[in-house]
Amino acid sequence: MALSLADLIMVPNLLLKNMGSSRTPLNTPIDWVAVTELENPQAFLSGGELVLTTGARQGTADAQRSFVRQIRRAGAVGIGFGVGFEHDQVPAALIAEANRWAVPVVEVPYSTPFIAIGKLVADARSSDHYAKLERLLSQHQILARSLLTGGGLPTLLRKLAAMVGSDLVISQYGGEVFATSPGSAFNDDGWHAVALSTGKRDASTLWLRKPFHDDGIVDYARGLISIELNNLLQRRHTGRQIAGQVLADVVRGTLDAPDAAARLESLNINPAAKNLVLLIAAEEAKFPTLSTMTLPAELETATAAVMKTEDHNELLVIAPATLGDPAVLGRALSRRMNDVGITGSVGIGGAYSQANGLRWSYFEAREAASRGLDVNVPERLSLTSLLLASEDVPMADMAQEALGPLVSFDKAHGAELVDTLDSYLRLNGSVAAVAEALTLHRNTVRYRLTQIAELTGYDPALTPDRVQLWLALAVRRLSPPA
Repeated sequence: MALSLADLIMVPNLLLKNMGSSRTPLNTPIDWVAVTELENPQAFLSGGELVLTTGARQGTADAQRSFVRQIRRAGAVGIGFGVGFEHDQVPAALIAEANRWAVPVVEVPYSTPFIAIGKLVADARSSDHYAKLERLLSQHQILARSLLTGGGLPTLLRKLAAMVGSDLVISQYGGEVFATSPGSAFNDDGWHAVALSTGKRDASTLWLRKPFHDDGIVDYARGLISIELNNLLQRRHTGRQIAGQVLADVVRGTLDAPDAAARLESLNINPAAKNLVLLIAAEEAKFPTLSTMTLPAELETATAAVMKTEDHNELLVIAPATLGDPAVLGRALSRRMNDVGITGSVGIGGAYSQANGLRWSYFEAREAASRGLDVNVPERLSLTSLLLASEDVPMADMAQEALGPLVSFDKAHGAELVDTLDSYLRLNGSVAAVAEALTLHRNTVRYRLTQIAELTGYDPALTPDRVQLWLALAVRRLSPPA
């Protein structure tokens, strides 16, 4: 630890004596010892020194007072006045001026060489320096080990935050990607920014909340973080290319069902669960950014893939339906696109199970993205057109989409809308026949048909909608819910 004048006075063999006022502080650390006999040494001092002098040029009271003022202006921590040379005792004028400006003064006896004081201060500073280097080396090892043992950037950030005593955030393209305190407003005056270099022009920055303590560890951590961010970008790029190859085969329908399911599972996509596709198409120049950009927090558990063909460059995000409202997920993805400088539309497909369902969700997402809004939810697909288009159609999902609102309403209200609809279609749309079969008033039947139209969006009185509902009921009968 750096020595102060109070520490030096306590060293017995130095025989130093405090000559200043008792109100003058003696605990300021001494950075260095400067020996001078100049009348005005201010130009040769940088602050923090203990100035030692014998007063050879201070033969008058004015010179002594001037010397004190120069020392104070230079920011020195005090004066050590050597007696037994030019002066038998510390001059009274010097002491009075020093007390006036709160500059500490100690008497150095003739028997104590200035070099002894300088050596003690230098040894203490050297000991501090070595202790700092040892501490810094230990911190280097801790941070490096956090990456090498698989902890990644989150672990490194937590350990660095403990070392500097502050919250930390890493941002890319202006958006938060890692943080010890998620959601912090890190771009205000209360944060210190440290630029990170990844070679990707992604504006990566390490933010430290003020105040923080840094003894050199931040510079070292900066290099580790930059390397790890670049590694993450490369792994993200490679992983999305591999995922894109699998999804390209799924979209083309070239895989049999077991193979498709196995390959989807290798991408952490559960084919048995319902999944939806969020799609972004970008121009050629922006495609490298799509392949490496981070996903928003809402989609961090989703699987991302890039598909590149002659006519389109796409980022696909495969999200389980359980992640939440597709429109909310789409808006989060759109905001991240804006962060990285990509302008385009997010297309969202429906949520279906199995590889064939994922293929249909992809085509829905592509069609939706072509509508040009920032976020485009899928439009309802016709059951009849799907039935005519392919034998591999997620018909159960389509039927659930059409009849789900009716089933939910019946359960919640003890109603019989599904039975009423089934009777209405079987009896060729005759309100009277339905009323007689279900023992209802005709107006009750009409009211239920109105409810059916409002809940499903399909009007049983219209032939195209009636066909949709009839097919949905048929599928429901063939594939009853578990």
